[in-house]
Amino acid sequence: MRIRALAAGEITAMTPRRAATVMLLRDDPAGPAVHMLRRRASMAFAAGAYAYPGGGVDPRDDDGTVGWAGPGRDVWARRLGVDAASAQAIVCAAVRETYEEAGVLLAGETAGTVVGDTTGDDWEADRDALAGHELSFADFLNRRGLVLRSDLLGAWARWITPEFEPRRYDTWFFVAALPPGQRTRNASTEADRTVWIRPAEATEAYDRGELLMMPPTVATLRQLQSYGSADEALAGSDSRDLTPVLATARMEGEELVLSWPGHEEFTKRVDSRPSEQKQSPSPHLSPSPSPSPSQGPRQSASQSPGQTATETETQTHTPSGGSR
Repeated sequence: MRIRALAAGEITAMTPRRAATVMLLRDDPAGPAVHMLRRRASMAFAAGAYAYPGGGVDPRDDDGTVGWAGPGRDVWARRLGVDAASAQAIVCAAVRETYEEAGVLLAGETAGTVVGDTTGDDWEADRDALAGHELSFADFLNRRGLVLRSDLLGAWARWITPEFEPRRYDTWFFVAALPPGQRTRNASTEADRTVWIRPAEATEAYDRGELLMMPPTVATLRQLQSYGSADEALAGSDSRDLTPVLATARMEGEELVLSWPGHEEFTKRVDSRPSEQKQSPSPHLSPSPSPSPSQGPRQSASQSPGQTATETETQTHTPSGGSR
């Protein structure tokens, strides 16, 4: 077990890769809904889990030629607790990944405008090129005469993958509103299903074992439930605490206890004895519930009539980006 090896000094913790993810909101009649996608089963990290658009920081995201409007890099550096170059890279990754995975672009020709419809073939070609690392985000914006609108983002939370995991991320969560005239796509290299769903509806489905989600996703969804609109959530982001949430592990007898400070619902106890000493397989470390046999495959609660979530299956279109 990696945790024992880590404690014994036999291995060292992997350095987490910086990443950004965006909780994209829109105001529906029943209240704000958030855009989520289901990660393809082929993904190396969190396969099959529902998540927000996002991904790792690209080495080119700190390019000084990125067109920029809104709070400057120094302002974001203070907010995110990093240096200015890192702050730009994180914010740029948030905007870029939202466009790559959801087709929504938080940019405009000026500091006071946002692009409208981005569904044409030329936009899709650029989206594919970005996902395939054939085009940098700076070149994409500059070629189209656009500036990144950093004022359309609000920093929400920061979670770091536990030290015992072989694949780790230091992820900043942002909130943003769906710009007028834009719509999300139902195709990406990393998702086979997309959904607009109310935060409360998503967490209720998680509690019933119908949606697989990681702890940061569940926690942020629960936090969003207290806001009545996308604008309220954006305004509320200014006072959000960005202290990193990092899971801790301790041994209690033969049990490994995993806990996330401030998020007791995710505490897990795992039998750490060798497999031949166990009567049943050790549970997975993920704090997400699994559906009972009677529930069938995990799916969105939106498939029931009369609810506000909308969902789209994606099986035919695969952009050139591939998995990251």
